[in-house]
Amino acid sequence: MKPYPHVYSATAAGGASGTLELHGAGLPTLRTAPPAEFDGPGDAWSPETLLVGAVADCFILTFRAVARAARFEWTALECRVEGTLERTEGATQFTAFRTHAVLTPAPGADAAKARDLLERSERGCLVANSLRGKRELLVELRGA
Repeated sequence: MKPYPHVYSATAAGGASGTLELHGAGLPTLRTAPPAEFDGPGDAWSPETLLVGAVADCFILTFRAVARAARFEWTALECRVEGTLERTEGATQFTAFRTHAVLTPAPGADAAKARDLLERSERGCLVANSLRGKRELLVELRGA
């Protein structure tokens, strides 16, 4: 890993209406728009879905590192994050993030260790740690 600080950059571009294009150096362009809840088309990534998607993505990447360090074998992890957006204290903000993690450990893996590593991953996710909303982790182990 490179030493801190790390700096990340993205650029959004668009006109007075329609979709936007989100660019990052060396990355494919993403088409974005407001979500249906804000009268958008509902067929493109929105800032809201990108945010909860970043939490889900970060959770799995963090679990990979935590599991590798613990020498824990697993075959699949699916993570779905639900973010609750509310109007509180005069501002619209995410007030809660519910993470649903479905892990398939390797045969014979210790279920208690699996749960512990998932909980450590939730606490260690840098994206979730950067947000103010309440966090909840729900765990399902398949085949354990």
